[in-house]
Amino acid sequence: MPTREMTFKIGGEAGQGVESSGAGFAKALARAGWHVFGIQDYYSRIRGGHNFYQIRVSEKPIYSHTERVDLVLALTQEAVDRHCDEVAPGGGIICEECLEVDCEALEGSDVAYFPAPLTQIATEHGGAEVMRNTAALGVAAGLVGFPFKVMAGVIEDNFARKGSEAVKGNLKVAEAAYRFAEDNYAAKFDYRLDRIDDAPPRMLMDGNQAIALGALLAGCKFVAAYPMTPATSILQWMAAHGERYGVVIKHTEDEIAAILMLIGAAHMGVRAMAPTSGGGFSLMTEALGLAGITETPIVIVEAQRPGPATGLATRTEQGDLLFVLHASQGEFPRIILSPGTVEECFEAGWRAFNLAERYQCPAIILSDNFLANSVRTIEMDALDFAGVEIDRGELLTDEDLNQLQGEYLRFAYTESGVSPRALPGHPKAVYQATGNEHAPDGHLTEQPEPRRLQVEKRLRKLDTAAQEMDGPLHYGPPEAEVTLLGWGSTYGPLREAVDLLNSQERGKANMLHIREVWPLPREKVQDALGGARRIVMVEGNATGQMAFLLKAHAGLKIDHHIRRYDGRPFSPEYILAGLREVENG
Repeated sequence: MPTREMTFKIGGEAGQGVESSGAGFAKALARAGWHVFGIQDYYSRIRGGHNFYQIRVSEKPIYSHTERVDLVLALTQEAVDRHCDEVAPGGGIICEECLEVDCEALEGSDVAYFPAPLTQIATEHGGAEVMRNTAALGVAAGLVGFPFKVMAGVIEDNFARKGSEAVKGNLKVAEAAYRFAEDNYAAKFDYRLDRIDDAPPRMLMDGNQAIALGALLAGCKFVAAYPMTPATSILQWMAAHGERYGVVIKHTEDEIAAILMLIGAAHMGVRAMAPTSGGGFSLMTEALGLAGITETPIVIVEAQRPGPATGLATRTEQGDLLFVLHASQGEFPRIILSPGTVEECFEAGWRAFNLAERYQCPAIILSDNFLANSVRTIEMDALDFAGVEIDRGELLTDEDLNQLQGEYLRFAYTESGVSPRALPGHPKAVYQATGNEHAPDGHLTEQPEPRRLQVEKRLRKLDTAAQEMDGPLHYGPPEAEVTLLGWGSTYGPLREAVDLLNSQERGKANMLHIREVWPLPREKVQDALGGARRIVMVEGNATGQMAFLLKAHAGLKIDHHIRRYDGRPFSPEYILAGLREVENG
């Protein structure tokens, strides 16, 4: 029977090329026509500490990883010890011959053992022990009959920057390992991953790449950031492509400098963005208020990781929602988007700039490590390039200013809360923009009436913006026994959990996904949840922050909760286990 789906897990120490090997193999599988979902798990160390990269492949579209593992590639003893018990019946484990493996236990669980001279192959054919990871991938490819030509093409691409000798060495190692597995083990393993010849070409992307691409198409011309996991790859992507598209990249000394540079750039009319995480955003909070009171449109990507303090620097969580919503002193509007897929990350990447400029306030894209770094294949037309719009809001042109009668009031009181915005430089648009409270012309004031009117003016933006925030996205049968409710990166695991539940019992479950958080589209959320029989909130924090927000601002009472805050992402199996506890509790 042909293989329909399979999951690989590559485990080893930091410094052994686990991430690069996993990413390369994922790319090769995608080029061969398979749908791919890949996640990485790593310690915050340059060397040492156990890392793994997990790749799920399927003939049909997939949206999440799963906890099932079919083939483990173990580069260390710790990888053997950690992952042997995870392999499903009928699966196997590849590792160095010298590592200790409990063969009797494997046989009892119907798991095959494939010892291989990885170090020997690496040194004899490549001249360096460091190529053991390439050897392990070669064994895996040979074991499942994966076309070597596809794998070789990825090796050539990945090692080209290191020179022809590196390319030749890794190709020789991969081919020798491939032939070893083909000759010794392939006939003993049932899984086969051939090329799917009629599959269309697909892109393999992560959330950070999609956000960066969306921002680029939105006309972002300035990116300032201090590198911070898991947002760093946005800065790296922009640095790699920025020069070609006229984007100025600034690696700042800290996050305070980054947001202040954003405010300066945006004040002059440049679309500007800063990627960071919770710790970096903490440093930005005072200046966020400066953007709020000066009504300066900036975009911040806050890719969450577990806190407080350094917390778990390379893990995932959804613990910053209320922090981002209330950050900085005082009350002022901000926009918060929480995409849950690669496609939604792309849309948020350009939409955030439009919203920031339309409502002249900060716009924040709230992501997390799971969404930022997990890769997924998408169809070539999945990103709607044609749908990208650039809306600069109430931005006055030179012609508008030339025709202006009377004094220009940058912070004029308006019914919508949005004042006409002019960029500095025009003789009829000279004004002050300061962190102090001000009158409509920008001059400082401490009088109670202008203060009251400015606060109310700024907050009226939220009433207007709420009307264009998207409501929850629905998936599954219209009526179901249980509605799984999530936001952000829980989309993929929730969708697959719904499919699993409905394959067992038709009409069992559906889901709602909140992707635009603030201002909360209250009526749309209430309408979407109005007919739900039983609501189970799924979110990656300990206190139920989204559930609190829905109760406080939409009057919605959530029936049950499934939460995770151990630094690991939700899987469909984790959600189903939590749902069983809910039903039995």
